[in-house]
Parts: sequence; C-alpha cells; structure tokens
Amino acid sequence: MSSDHALGALSASALAPHYRRFRVTERVLLTGHSHQAWPDVAREGQLAAWDDAAEHVDDKWGRAFERAERVREGFRARLGGPEGDITLGANTHELLVRLLSALPLRQRPRIVTTDGEFHTVRRQLDRLGEEGAELVRVPSLPAETVGERLLAAIDSRTALVIVSAVFFDSGRIAGGLDALAAGAAARGVALLVDTYHALSALPFDTRALGLESAFLVGGGYKYCQLGEGNCFLRTPPNCDLRPVVTGWFAAFEHLGDRAVPGRPVPYGSGPGARFAGATYDPTSHYRAARVFEFHDAQGLTPDRLRALSLRQLDRLVGALEAHRETTPSPWFPEVPTPETLRGGGAFLVLETPRAGELVRALHRDGVYADHRGDKLRLGPAPYVTVDQLDHAADVLSRAIRTLS
Repeated sequence: MSSDHALGALSASALAPHYRRFRVTERVLLTGHSHQAWPDVAREGQLAAWDDAAEHVDDKWGRAFERAERVREGFRARLGGPEGDITLGANTHELLVRLLSALPLRQRPRIVTTDGEFHTVRRQLDRLGEEGAELVRVPSLPAETVGERLLAAIDSRTALVIVSAVFFDSGRIAGGLDALAAGAAARGVALLVDTYHALSALPFDTRALGLESAFLVGGGYKYCQLGEGNCFLRTPPNCDLRPVVTGWFAAFEHLGDRAVPGRPVPYGSGPGARFAGATYDPTSHYRAARVFEFHDAQGLTPDRLRALSLRQLDRLVGALEAHRETTPSPWFPEVPTPETLRGGGAFLVLETPRAGELVRALHRDGVYADHRGDKLRLGPAPYVTVDQLDHAADVLSRAIRTLS
C-alpha cells in the first residue's frame, strides 16, 4: 500500500469510477449495510473461474484452492491477523450448524444469546429449542452492557453463547465482549461472535478486543463487497472439537485410509479442514480474491473505511436534521446525534412505523434502502458522494411530508 493511501482520506468521487457496472453514479445506493456494489474487477474474477474450468477441467481445483487461500488471508487481515484456523463456507448458516453439531448439547443443553441476532441464528436456535435445547435470550439493548448480561446468564449447563459484534437491527456496537470471552473461557463455554456488520466496516482486532478464545463467524456479502458465497468461521487455536456435520473436505489426507471399525472418524489438519464441508462452487472465491486485491490496491482498510463512513453518516444526519426542523410532520423520525453514531456501525437507523412505505418511496426516486420492521436502514458505501447523500435526505424528507 502506498504512503498516500496510508495517510490520505478516502474519496467517494474517486472510487465511484471503479463501480461503473453497478451504475453507482446513476442511483443512490444506501445499501452499504446489505448489498454493496461490486467493483468492476469482480467480473474479471468470475470470468477467470469459467476460463479455468474450461481450460483445466477437473485440474482447476489447484487454482481454485489458491483463490480460497487468498480469501482466507483477506478475512484474517480484516480480523486483525489472529491465530487460529479459518474455514470458508457458502453462508454463515452451514458454519453455525457445524459448530452446533460439535458441542455437547446433550450434557449441556443451555444456549445463551440475545434478542437482536440475525435470522440465521434466531430460526436455528428456535428449532433446537423445540428439540429440547434450553434457550436464554437477554436484551441486546443497551448494547454497551450486553456482554455483562450474557455473562450473568451463563451457568454450568451452558454450552454456547452467541452474540453479534454489531446488531443488524439497531446498528449498535456490542460492549463488554472482552470480559464475556474471558468469563466464558474460564467456564469451558464456547463463544461465537457474529462479525458480519463489523468486518471492513469497523477496525476489528481480535486480540485487542480480547476475543482470541472465541469463534468468529462472518462474511463478505456486505462491507467487503465480495458478493454471495463468501463466509467464514474462525476457530480458536488448538480447537479439537469434532463436528458431527462434516464433509469429505474435512479429511483430504485421510481419504485413502481404510476404515477400521471402532476407530474415530479422522479430521484433517489443512487450512480450515476441521469444520469444512464438501464440494462447492469456487466462482465466489475467484471473485472475492480479485476484490480483496482491489481493496488492498486502493487502500480500503477498515480504519479508512470507518473514517469515511463516519463522515458520510455525519453528513446524512446533518441534512436530515435540517429537514426535520423545517418539516413539521409527526412521521419524521428522531435523528441520532453525531455522538450517538460513534457507538454504532456503518449504517443509520431511523425508527418509524411507516418504514416500509418510505423505503418504497425512496426506491421510486432512485434511492435504495431497506427496513427491518419499523427500522428504516440507510447505509452509505465508499462510492456514495456528498451530493448523493444530500439528495437522499431531500427525497426522504419529501416522502415523509406526503405521509398522512
């Protein structure tokens, strides 16, 4: 990375030309928290996957595994370079299921989590609850003290704690995870931290956060701009769990071994092997490897992305607050203060019972956003310019005025 990248501030207008195929200058994509635009080089990666398959047929896998390793390196760097293994998966659900299958849930059926976890976790735990798992959900808010509540809910029958680093619905950053990790480890309880809304959105240093003993799950669909099929599970060093849900990629070096009755099923020692699945579509890794290379070349580090994100959120909040003062409407939601933004992730959350209507109104005017229930979510991305943010605030304010 060049020195100007290391020292300079990121410029949305300078980055936008690299995303031409997503037409980021023709519409306002406030979907940074959900589906970011892919840089144009992502297409080169997808085409390279096709070309390698056509040229090398089944011999393509050596090249595909090289891309997979590049993706592991990209995730590891954005986690602060922690020790431990990284398993890649198509989605976080398959990785969650493999971890759950490795835990002693018959002996320790209690799982502690929050009421603010994404649907992947919520639904799977609900179903496990129907089969006898004991679920304890503590409030996710106030987020600053959620670690304390989770730690207090752990008992001798607890096998696992699950919590998000940044909550998907409120956008708040979870606090007290260092003490939670230490307390869980001391009790022999596994801790899984969902990093999806933190990865590349915030500086995330596994060691500095006290999470070396934790499992970390996440993916690149959002802030990393990798697209679908790029998720990971980071396991702590010296993890010897034996997932029941296991695929043949978990034991490459043992494939030639003859099965011996009574001998435990072996697990491999290669990168990401212990929690690996089976044959997958490597196209996503070709795309992701190319995007990570682009991010490195452009200096899109978590520190610089966070600085740009906060500038964008400050601008959006300022514009909305100005409209709120001049737009007397009972439907205009309360706008967070700039200080409040520092305790949140890379998207703005506005609470209003008309969130769904406002999302549709924004879309009609070329502004893309989403909502979760009564929470309107606006997520600037690195290629969204100041003018686009001001335009989005104008469009949203007009839409609010039309509500009756």
